[in-house]
Amino acid sequence: MQKLIITTLSCGLLATSVAAARQKQPNIIMFLVDDMGWQDTSVPFHNNEQTTLNRRFHTPNMERMAEMGVKFTQAYACAISSPTRCSLMSGMNASRHRVTNWTLELNQKTDSKSDVIELPEWNFNGIQPVAEDGKINNSTAITPLPQILKDNGYRTIHCGKAHFGARTTPGADPSTMGFDVNIAGGPNGAPGSYLGTKNFGEGTRFAVQGLEKYYGQDIFLTEALTIEAIREMKESVKMNKPFYLYMSHYAVHSPYNEDKRFTEKYRGKYDEQLKAGLNENEARYAALVEGMDKSLGDIMDYLEQNPEVAANTILLFMSDNGGQGLDNVRQGVANRDQNYPARAGKGSAFMGGVREPMMVYWPGVTKPGTECDQKIIIEDFFPTILEMAGIRKYNTVQKVDGKSFVASIKKGKTIDDNKIIVWHFPNLWGETQNKDEGYGAYSAILKGDYHLIYTWETGVLRLFNIKEDIGEQNDIANVMPEKVRELASQLSDYLREREAQRPSVKSTGKVIPFPDEIL
Repeated sequence: MQKLIITTLSCGLLATSVAAARQKQPNIIMFLVDDMGWQDTSVPFHNNEQTTLNRRFHTPNMERMAEMGVKFTQAYACAISSPTRCSLMSGMNASRHRVTNWTLELNQKTDSKSDVIELPEWNFNGIQPVAEDGKINNSTAITPLPQILKDNGYRTIHCGKAHFGARTTPGADPSTMGFDVNIAGGPNGAPGSYLGTKNFGEGTRFAVQGLEKYYGQDIFLTEALTIEAIREMKESVKMNKPFYLYMSHYAVHSPYNEDKRFTEKYRGKYDEQLKAGLNENEARYAALVEGMDKSLGDIMDYLEQNPEVAANTILLFMSDNGGQGLDNVRQGVANRDQNYPARAGKGSAFMGGVREPMMVYWPGVTKPGTECDQKIIIEDFFPTILEMAGIRKYNTVQKVDGKSFVASIKKGKTIDDNKIIVWHFPNLWGETQNKDEGYGAYSAILKGDYHLIYTWETGVLRLFNIKEDIGEQNDIANVMPEKVRELASQLSDYLREREAQRPSVKSTGKVIPFPDEIL
């Protein structure tokens, strides 16, 4: 009887402490994966049915998170890394912040060349802290998300890939952007190596800095980052401060170094979609995905082992762009197999380039195992995270385009049926210029089930119904001219409002018309 009373009292005290924890500012973990396609997981994000790609991958911790919270089936990012990360940090659409392609070196564009179009100026030096306003050419000064959180009592932790400012600019260093702690974040958009035995690429321009204590060790980058992230979470708890952890993995971006913990289980494994054994690249890719999932699991395990912390910690999961869709790095038919059933991949206007795996777990708020089809785009995370933190009064130098989706999280359903999603990429990605597959300079809009893509070089407008045709194989522009006009007008107005830059024709020097001006 005495043991029973003690146990009951203990449970009562725990319940009280958990309830008290919920009254504080919540801890927030933004778990962002690099280059992860929406199907690179055993969690189904299409019609709630497992695809052949879902069956290729093993992500038990993503499954665990999906069971705990809300799975969003229409989450979108930019098709390239830096634009997405700048939108997350600023709340601005890429057409407004103008960091429309990936950044790296000071004053150096990363675009491919064209004999037909002249690309417009864009902010290849990235986003910068407010103090740098007007000091750095080709950049946008912002009030960063972590700075607002820091100013409102949060301990802000950056762990992993930054990639939102060019090398040597203040914006390349997360500590200038409102982060109290910067673990391994810099201008590089990929790791020189994932291997501790290779010092994470030391000596290359993609070297991962700040993890020198792991140099020479047989440890994978994903694991080292996770250890450091958990250590900083523990430190925040000791300090009795709410934390914002931006867990921004380099995985699953190339290079596809071997993660020996997982590679062997995939090497040569028969794949029902490819109808062949997985080749070395694909086996290593699947291992990168599973290593990322282990990181998610380790963080969730830490929270579960510390129930007071867990009761007051929100977890968001997202990817920064679509998975690689090219067969020079991935196995299968280029632009068909890699993000199936979506078409194309990273860099493309098609769904394979922009649709992402996304989940949210909010203790006491989300209902377990919920699925929501509310459309979300990456800049929406900015106001959402601030609302989650209870921060309602804040000022930014930039105009915020994002809209909070807290109501959709709480209700687990679509709140805004008319929300439009707009992409603007007046650039040329370096890996392919296949305009048929949605690459090259483009702008696009998604409203309802209809996805309109405008290719700047050709002036072609293509229309797809993504509910009926997720693979975007059937261009219905000719049979739905009114819908084309409607969406072209909305896309053009959106771009005009933000004074979006446009390419021009090299032979004439004339700026290419907005989509509604060609109809």
